[in-house]
Amino acid sequence: MKKKFLLLLAIGVLCSCEAIFVENISNASVTILAPTEGTTVAKGAVNFNWNVVEDAESYQIQIATPTFTNASQIVLDTTITKTSFSKNLTVGAYQWRVNALNSDYQTKYTSTSFEVQ
Repeated sequence: MKKKFLLLLAIGVLCSCEAIFVENISNASVTILAPTEGTTVAKGAVNFNWNVVEDAESYQIQIATPTFTNASQIVLDTTITKTSFSKNLTVGAYQWRVNALNSDYQTKYTSTSFEVQ
């Protein structure tokens, strides 16, 4: 019984130590795939896509019109686990940005501007 307890204790310690080490992703960057800088897309459902960041658990995506520095409206601010998102947008100028997150770290935002016609 004592050996079984020690074995279970050792397994528990090893498993919990692994959970303590979270990969620092703060120097990584998100690569935007679409829509890219200066793109014009049709009104309606706009598909936002970016590459996976290794060791990221989720992504925060934000959309503003016309830009974040001169925002008349923040259209979206959400966190998701996928690397794509769809949002219905009306005609206008937009800027969007995305960053990667895990339990302890986050990347800087990558942003780009596009237009909906």
